[in-house]
Amino acid sequence: MSRLLGGTLERVCKAVLLLCLLHFLVAVILYFDVYAQHLAFFSRFSARGPAHALHPAASSSSSSNCSRPNATASSSGLPEVPSALPGPTAPMLPPCPDSPPGLVGRLLIEFTSPMPLERVQRENPGVLMGGRYTPPDCTPAQTVAVIIPFRHREHHLRYWLHYLHPILRRQRLRYGVYVINQHGEDTFNRAKLLNVGFLEALKEDAAYDCFIFSDVDLVPMDDRNLYRCGDQPRHFAIAMDKFGFRLPYAGYFGGVSGLSKAQFLKINGFPNEYWGWGGEDDDIFNRISLTGMKISRPDIRIGRYRMIKHDRDKHNEPNPQRFTKIQNTKLTMKRDGIGSVRYQVLEVSRQPLFTNITVDIGRPPSWPPRG
Repeated sequence: MSRLLGGTLERVCKAVLLLCLLHFLVAVILYFDVYAQHLAFFSRFSARGPAHALHPAASSSSSSNCSRPNATASSSGLPEVPSALPGPTAPMLPPCPDSPPGLVGRLLIEFTSPMPLERVQRENPGVLMGGRYTPPDCTPAQTVAVIIPFRHREHHLRYWLHYLHPILRRQRLRYGVYVINQHGEDTFNRAKLLNVGFLEALKEDAAYDCFIFSDVDLVPMDDRNLYRCGDQPRHFAIAMDKFGFRLPYAGYFGGVSGLSKAQFLKINGFPNEYWGWGGEDDDIFNRISLTGMKISRPDIRIGRYRMIKHDRDKHNEPNPQRFTKIQNTKLTMKRDGIGSVRYQVLEVSRQPLFTNITVDIGRPPSWPPRG
């Protein structure tokens, strides 16, 4: 019995030994096969030369240059170092269309609803601080500064901002709104404030090449009346409701007008000596005529404006010398204008919908009593 058990155990031991030997042989074969694969893998890198192993940046630079047909290699053999790393570039936007597709046409204008500035701000989320706006989907041909002569007209300004910001945005304009506020209670001087607005807007952005001069109480009734500058000075407000929606006389140039920077400088800006109501727009009309330019106007069907009613400012009475000054434009335009304006900026405040510039423009001369 013991001999039988011993023989069986011997055979089991031999079988286990054979299995271990077989396992060892398989492991050796697999080891040499993997080693051969690794050797072949690393041999491909050794064929590129030692320089690439020492300068991996040069290797990546060389391979990237070779992938571009117009790339040139460095003559020194060292990797080229770019002067600046290229960053993400803004996509090129197409030019804004001459006839913007989002225009509405005739507008319903009313001044009875309450108009808090908070509401106007919510209605114009794309307008930046200071009243600046740029279309997000196209590149405008002009940069427009809208200049508003101002004093004690906060109620009117809210309605103006409510209506004009959406209109200007639909017109695909790149623009800024500047409210030029006359300090103090002396006689109002509209034209001098407009000169100040021209200079101060250019101080903020020298790219302005079109200037729209607008009274704060006038709102266009049609957004097809495009606030742009052309080859000739432009008169926009040609049909106000207070004049029965018609031009009061052929030489009228008041309310809302537009001149390019070159046109404005050609007429030496606006006169500074018209204190009080009236006369300055007729002087501007004379300046345009004397320089050989002609006034362009929109079709009367789209040049309609509504005026916000208000009580006349007691410090904006008619200028008693305006008729004499108008007759002498040829003599005064060279000495009185943008080159002779004197003022002092008291405050520049960038509001969510406009930039307010408060200025001291001096005091009017003493006029002899009438009669």
